[in-house]
Amino acid sequence: MISAPQDNDNAKLVRGLTLSGTVSLNMIDMIGVGPFITIPLIISAMGGPQAMIGWILGAVIAMSDGLVWAELGAAMPGSGGTYRYLGELYGGKELGRLMSFLFIWQMIFSAPLSIASGCIGLAEYSTYFIPGIGHELFRVELPAVGMIHPILNASGLTFVAMSAIVIAVGLLYRRITIVNKLLRYLWLVVMLTVGWVIFAGVSHFNGQIAFDFPSGAFSLSKEFFLGLGSAMLISTYDYWGYYNVCFLGDEVSNPEKTIPRTIIISILLVGFIYIVMNISILGVVPWQELVKSSGGTERRYLISAMMERLYGSWGGSLATVLVVWTAFASVFSLLLGYSRVPYAAANDGNFFRIFGRVHSKLRIPYISLLTLGAVALLFCFLSLVQVIAALVVIRILVQFIAQTAGLIAWRWNHPEARRPFKMWLYPLPAVISLAGFVFILFSRNNFSQEIAYAAVILTAGLIVYWIRSIFNRRRENKSSVAF
Repeated sequence: MISAPQDNDNAKLVRGLTLSGTVSLNMIDMIGVGPFITIPLIISAMGGPQAMIGWILGAVIAMSDGLVWAELGAAMPGSGGTYRYLGELYGGKELGRLMSFLFIWQMIFSAPLSIASGCIGLAEYSTYFIPGIGHELFRVELPAVGMIHPILNASGLTFVAMSAIVIAVGLLYRRITIVNKLLRYLWLVVMLTVGWVIFAGVSHFNGQIAFDFPSGAFSLSKEFFLGLGSAMLISTYDYWGYYNVCFLGDEVSNPEKTIPRTIIISILLVGFIYIVMNISILGVVPWQELVKSSGGTERRYLISAMMERLYGSWGGSLATVLVVWTAFASVFSLLLGYSRVPYAAANDGNFFRIFGRVHSKLRIPYISLLTLGAVALLFCFLSLVQVIAALVVIRILVQFIAQTAGLIAWRWNHPEARRPFKMWLYPLPAVISLAGFVFILFSRNNFSQEIAYAAVILTAGLIVYWIRSIFNRRRENKSSVAF
């Protein structure tokens, strides 16, 4: 039960996350429900098993960008992650604060989008048990603004997704040392789930099915690169989460060493798991079936259908329970990490003060946690495809590109700065990261719509920042006159 909070501005966060806890956090954040629901979408995007190129390139981009996070996380090991980094990298009172504010502003949208995507995926797997739960109850088409045409829809799945958010918030409303223990149990079941999927695929693997490439699969045409861009957008979404530890810097034990190690270990392990798991699935389920299912109801529970095919009804049922657990674990870790970012910004005076409140007994940023959970509830009314596309584009523009470019400039302008961890083969990973993200942004059909979403959010953020700046200056002037 959630107890009544008591504000205490002097309450401090506790360094209760060890290396095993942070690796568990990152891995369950990265794995989540993504790889279990998106493989039909990736195969459909490229029209065959050559879509594995998207997974491999996604891993390369994840490791390259992970090294950016590792260097920044070790050099600036406080809570907030990118919020803290952008303020330092872009320096100056105004530009640094503006960049940091815009990151927090977009996170109020992108973090709940990420959380909602996991819950929607979790809910879709429940249709394996209750097929009729996906029946649409109502649909609302909001007025279009230029290329932006948001559509809200609700079904039984919507309320299953919302229930998962409520449960996750309830479990996180406790001390970080208890959460650290919960992470290990969640991680264990996640690893059992992917281990069973890989075992099932490898033990029933058929190479002729897995490598049945269509004619012209590797023809470097315009369609090939458009398909690759769409596949990489999805794989990038599936890999994200390797940076989650950076948002919890004030709660990590020995952060200068733990943060880089956590990022690198989690990317290597998850990258290996993803590639092996997806190849093994392709060796059991013909890619033609995956393309067909990408637009049908079976896409919602691909792993359940595969396990039922291999082991019977009990296999499908057990797989469904395990995937739902895995999805919930990801939502749990996402809420944990993201809830610390508005808290860090509020403590710096660069976001609304209320987000800086810490529960006097539990010592957690409860306002930030509850707010992100509430916004995520609203995003459960969007479709999964809408959520993923909007999330990836917004985050790439406002967070990843700005952060990587800032690191390069910081390296150039401040070579004397202390760096407990230095990026390997600098600047190659930073260049690969930037090139990969730019390719994902512009090498897809209809990319302009997602960029329009991001532009609207950024414009609104600039307006809010400008209004807050005017209000703060007036308040400071009044204080000076009074004095």
